[in-house]
Amino acid sequence: MSKRQSSREYHAQKGSGGLNNAISSGCTLQSVVGGVFNNSDILRLDYSTEYDALSISDEGATYLLELKAKSSTVAYDRLKMLVDKKAVVPTTIECYAASGMLIKTLYYTNSKDFGDGIVRPSILETDSPLYKGYKSVMVYAKIQKKELADEVFSLNYLSRVEELR
Repeated sequence: MSKRQSSREYHAQKGSGGLNNAISSGCTLQSVVGGVFNNSDILRLDYSTEYDALSISDEGATYLLELKAKSSTVAYDRLKMLVDKKAVVPTTIECYAASGMLIKTLYYTNSKDFGDGIVRPSILETDSPLYKGYKSVMVYAKIQKKELADEVFSLNYLSRVEELR
């Protein structure tokens, strides 16, 4: 596991029953509480596993990454991601369908120190041309690290997810 890779990302890749049972973003297309978000928008994904970088350009305080899905099982075919150079976190992600149509834009704002080495944006907002006039906002008030067993990141564990709270 690399220093920049979270324990959850490592376990999601490793899986308890092999790669066939690991949960990927392709399994997370369901809407979150009827909003514009879907589960893959709020999971912390290892983008290098599911996307290839087509280009990286220097935009001053940010990098612009253009990413292409490695397979059709992920939520979005292409991403345009602005990454803050100093914090090395996304600030904006545009999500595109295979047709080239913009599906939604995610905005990460208000970086906050949550303690225990966790510094990340505390607000995630999304809008979509598919839902004109609507936006969804998630505000993170508290984040804490938690060690989880490998089995938690398998499809077989989904029915027991409430036990994690």
